[in-house]
Amino acid sequence: MGNSESITGGQTAVLAKDTYMWYRKFMMEYPSGLQTLHEFKALLGLQGLDQKANQHIDQVYNTFDMNKDGFIDFLEFIAAINLVVQGKVEQKLKWYFKLYDADGNGSIDRKELLNIFMAVQALNGQQTLSPEEFTNLVFHKVDVNNDGELSLKEFISGTENDQDLLEIVSKSFDFSSVLKVICNGKQPDTGERLPSKCRRRRVQGRRT
Repeated sequence: MGNSESITGGQTAVLAKDTYMWYRKFMMEYPSGLQTLHEFKALLGLQGLDQKANQHIDQVYNTFDMNKDGFIDFLEFIAAINLVVQGKVEQKLKWYFKLYDADGNGSIDRKELLNIFMAVQALNGQQTLSPEEFTNLVFHKVDVNNDGELSLKEFISGTENDQDLLEIVSKSFDFSSVLKVICNGKQPDTGERLPSKCRRRRVQGRRT
């Protein structure tokens, strides 16, 4: 089974009653208790993507699959929900770093950053900055020692201390639409934020 602390840093913000609701929903969708990569893409309506967008979704799935068994179990699922809903800035930045660090060597180079942003652009549509502009901006602001690579410490410190950069990075990986799909059973809408009372309305809807 997954370990929720790997994503959320020990945070357990999702309440027990909400966890039970998510568990029922997860088991109804995936009776085996495991979600495959294909099912993850199907849930979000992400079939027919180009190669770069597919690579990005694969990377997202792999970061949620914390024990690397090829599936997302319920503990991993609820940890991902917790990160999207209640994750603190530093926790989310650690997760973004894992997405950028494609080869898992503990640092991000320009090619990795460029490729993941191109994948995000292919998935989400036009961004304010081009992939090249985004990459140059991040390295200019964050690569303190100018060695051409970003450590986790550099990435978190540099991004947290620059509100404009933090906003750009956060918007690029806004997964509120993903949670809305899971919650409402609708297709993603990148232009609409997740309703704050989403879970509560769903529970109330079952009672009426």
